[in-house]
Amino acid sequence: MATEKKYIYFFGKGKADGTGTMKDLLGGKGAGLAEMTNAGVPVPPGFTITTEVCNLFYEIGNRVPEGLDAKMREYMKRVEDAVNGFKFGDVGKPLLVSVRSGSKFSMPGMMDTVLNLGLNDQTIRGLISMSGNERFAWDAYRRFIQMFGNVVMGIEKDVFEHIIHEVKKKRKVHLDIDLTAEDLKGLVDKFKAKVMQVMKRDFPQDPWEQLVMARDAVFGSWNNPRAITYRRLNDIPGTLGTAVNVQAMVFGNMGDTSATGVGFTRDPSTGAKEFYGEYLTNAQGEDVVAGIRTPRPIENLDKEMPQVYRQLRDITSKLERHYRDIQDFEFTVQEGTLYMLQTRTGKRTAQAAVKIAVDMVGEKLISREEAILRVEPASLDQLLHPIIDPKAKIQVIAKGLPASPGAASGAVVFTADEAVKEAKKHNVILVRPETTPDDIHGMDAAKGILTARGGMTSHAAVVARGMGKPCVAGCESIKVDLKAEKFTVNGVTVKLGDHITIDGGTGRVIRGKVPTVEPTVSGDFGTLMTWVDEVRTLGVRANADIPRDAKMARQFGAEGIGLCRTEHMFFASDRLSIMQQMILADDTEAREKALLKLLPMQRSDFKGLFEAMAGFPVTIRLLDPPLHEFLPKREELMVEVAVMQAKKAPKASIAKKEKLLHRVEELHEFNPMLGHRGCRLGIVYPEITRMQTRAIIEAACELAKKGKKIVPEIMVPLVGIKKEFQHQKELIKVTAEEVMKKKGVRIDYLIGTMIELPRAALIADEIAKEAEFFSFGTNDLTQTTYGFSRDDAGKFISYYTEKGILEKDPFQTLDQEGVGQLVKMGVTRGRSTRPNLKVGICGEHGGDPASVEFCFKTGLNYVSCSPYRVPIARLAAAHAKLKEKGVGGSGTK
Repeated sequence: MATEKKYIYFFGKGKADGTGTMKDLLGGKGAGLAEMTNAGVPVPPGFTITTEVCNLFYEIGNRVPEGLDAKMREYMKRVEDAVNGFKFGDVGKPLLVSVRSGSKFSMPGMMDTVLNLGLNDQTIRGLISMSGNERFAWDAYRRFIQMFGNVVMGIEKDVFEHIIHEVKKKRKVHLDIDLTAEDLKGLVDKFKAKVMQVMKRDFPQDPWEQLVMARDAVFGSWNNPRAITYRRLNDIPGTLGTAVNVQAMVFGNMGDTSATGVGFTRDPSTGAKEFYGEYLTNAQGEDVVAGIRTPRPIENLDKEMPQVYRQLRDITSKLERHYRDIQDFEFTVQEGTLYMLQTRTGKRTAQAAVKIAVDMVGEKLISREEAILRVEPASLDQLLHPIIDPKAKIQVIAKGLPASPGAASGAVVFTADEAVKEAKKHNVILVRPETTPDDIHGMDAAKGILTARGGMTSHAAVVARGMGKPCVAGCESIKVDLKAEKFTVNGVTVKLGDHITIDGGTGRVIRGKVPTVEPTVSGDFGTLMTWVDEVRTLGVRANADIPRDAKMARQFGAEGIGLCRTEHMFFASDRLSIMQQMILADDTEAREKALLKLLPMQRSDFKGLFEAMAGFPVTIRLLDPPLHEFLPKREELMVEVAVMQAKKAPKASIAKKEKLLHRVEELHEFNPMLGHRGCRLGIVYPEITRMQTRAIIEAACELAKKGKKIVPEIMVPLVGIKKEFQHQKELIKVTAEEVMKKKGVRIDYLIGTMIELPRAALIADEIAKEAEFFSFGTNDLTQTTYGFSRDDAGKFISYYTEKGILEKDPFQTLDQEGVGQLVKMGVTRGRSTRPNLKVGICGEHGGDPASVEFCFKTGLNYVSCSPYRVPIARLAAAHAKLKEKGVGGSGTK
């Protein structure tokens, strides 16, 4: 190992090699330990092996750089010097250590931890002698073998849990703490025997061998399936790596004057400025988060250990002021002495993030700009979905802890695999005694999580909050029977597939499905969004096809409609039959007759949209999909005809059905996405373009007569040839002039096009000579650039992202290297011939934060997205502007 390269950093005893700014190198946990040490906080000493070593570990074949083991011995000596004579591996005064992971961003429960490392058949005697507590010592040893056996040696947890269960059953006790020293000593023997049986080798007795194996296992856990899944869900790069923290053990399981706990300086669910956390007396840290015992609220510590509680409050308050953000901390009390094991920026719900950000501005801890950056745009999705209707009649069958806000209904499932399978068919609620990191894939698939055990800081609670999913935890009144696939509570039995509703804001578990109400942008959320709009310069519109969606978009702050898909207006039953008449018409006259019936319906639609937008621009795309989409499916018609013939139906009925089938076969296309659609429809059937233009302009004229400001933007779809646009533009202009002359009203309107073909981007300078605006249809532009069908790519896209062939799904986040270059080209070339060209994006990428930032940097005027994603786009646009200005903010992953 190169001498100049520093791979290990010491902390403890008032001195640390690192600082809190070194998260990239030391991980969040290591940086926090260093910062606390430098601030004089009581931290057990230890050392951090950097994230660089993790990356080297994978580069050179699952091993660490040469010389690291020797360096670790040097740093262990520094730890020994800081703990008054305790020595690692010493029989008389053994130093025990914990080995924990720690990446730059918090990944709760995703990677592995080993506690009590250094115990063996000799050092256990020293621990008994030093502590004077035989039960504590044997409990520490059995925990170590259990953790090491699982994390390092790969033995399933259930193997050890089954042995414990059998011992408790034989002793007729329910909790681990009810086992005696003799019971625990017997468990150690049973565990070692099981290790030999499974692994065909003895449990390692050499502490240094234990440490090296544990270190490598923690590095290895960076790429375990649950960690990979978590990173994918939270957009955390796999290249960051994890640090490994080796730290002197302190013990919360040495009796009633010892305890362990976790907490937050504010409520991570609501954001309220309340000291928030849980603890257990006579327990080790993993007990609190594992959900094996339901912990007590942290306020109770004030009664049990008032001096410790006051010290904890003082330290954590200082930490919050120091970091100027909510802190997530871990602590242990060993025989009345408090030790801080961790502080890091606390994960929180979107509701809490907004409240904390706004409150901290009021407390003069942060600026408004920092407050904006403290809230992740994507997290707002948690605030933009329905909640339980307070007027609904409900049957509450149980109540647990309100671990993560929001409400969800779904069919009950009892395993993570079931959740993934059933979620493809309908919404599911994952019900477990408690969740473990191995359940991550099922938690992602489920709409909500319900657990019988565990507290507000349990794995289920923390992960659900991070995912923005509702969670009710510690619902001890429900008895979960995994084998029978049911749970019972107060005489009610809920089986696999039965529907329940959980309310993560109150902890209620409700039988059946429950109606919901729409959210609003008000209170702290409204305040934050006001600040957002003062900062951002990129406009935000909504994709909306009906007045109800347009009104919702306005409530969420949309500044216009960036895409009205007119085809969606024709699928209502009363219109579809007329649309089919138009398609089945034998000549232009018959087609125009059917279109005349659709005209007043279209006019009414557009009036509703114009009124809902109240003077903001409305971009209306002319008919885009191929006509066969409005007709019955070819295969279904063939079956119907065959059945009618077999049943000898009336000849006239069969003939009518056969005529329909013949027309469907005429319109059938092998690749409809590249077929007779978009502007090609309006060119072959100009009467369609005329009818739609007439409806738009008539609606605008009617409202303009009433003094209302109307800004229609007529968009021609799928243009790839300049003359295509010229043809449609001339048709639109002639029709619009006729209507305005007839109505005696002049209105301003724009004619533009959607850029959704690579060729259109390549000749954007020519198209812009004619078009007054561009809107990039990035859904189709992605399809035509990649050669992927969005409807079919789902069969392999997830495989591509898992294997690293694609970093992200290009239909969710804009591909900046490929599709993005076409967008840049289109903007640059378009404005070269029309400098004031208005440019937007109307694919669903308009609501993706990373894509919004790209649009801002590329110089677009606006993005357009679904109504529920408008606040996300507004916040992302503000983030982009602040990043351009160089404003920093802590933010959370």
